[in-house]
Amino acid sequence: MNAFWAEFFGTAIILVFGGGVVANVLLDKTKGNNSGWIVISFGWAVGVFTGVLIAAPFSGAHLNPAVTLALVIAHKFSINLLPTYMCAQLLGAMFGSFLVWLAYKKHFDATADADYKLAVFVTAPNIRSYWYNVMTEAIGTYVLALAVLYMAQPEVGLGALNALPVSIVVLGLGLSIGGPTGYAINPARDLGPRIIHFFLPIPGKRDSDWKYAWVPILGPFVGASLAAVMFLILKVHK
Repeated sequence: MNAFWAEFFGTAIILVFGGGVVANVLLDKTKGNNSGWIVISFGWAVGVFTGVLIAAPFSGAHLNPAVTLALVIAHKFSINLLPTYMCAQLLGAMFGSFLVWLAYKKHFDATADADYKLAVFVTAPNIRSYWYNVMTEAIGTYVLALAVLYMAQPEVGLGALNALPVSIVVLGLGLSIGGPTGYAINPARDLGPRIIHFFLPIPGKRDSDWKYAWVPILGPFVGASLAAVMFLILKVHK
């Protein structure tokens, strides 16, 4: 498996677990209906664990455009590969969220709340204040990217042994700082499923909330960039 497909399938796996657990908690007539935020946070963390475990030997398991950018800025990854990785991550996120829709199609049909249907695909803040929401996403991604930079192997990214540590970081972020915005901390994780939601024939669905779509793109890129700069500063003064 080459790097493109590793990033594609690794990111898709994250969305199968992550989007799947949100669907299980929010959609009507599921086994896990109303099981809560802790369940959602664990589902996303296990998705990251599985995605990294699968992709790491072939691509370094970035699985996140913001992480790829941070690795480039920190001189740990070639900028020439950045477009390939970002494209694979976006398409993988789209594919993974499509699979979630297939698995839960009958539950989408049975659910009346259009906001819940949208939430399976995308993040949204409980208090909408765009620049505050950007800041929250930046803080979360800063922590994630800095952790990844210290785990990353030279010129690659994460190794298979990093699957558990990075998934614990994601779990902690969900439980601690995920409340305000739903912690996208990954532009592909939000944009890819948002595109899929726009095109899918979901009965009674609402708009895809494109007014908010730029927040979980800009915030993670800003946070990851700041983490990379901090990593370089600390490296120089070590």
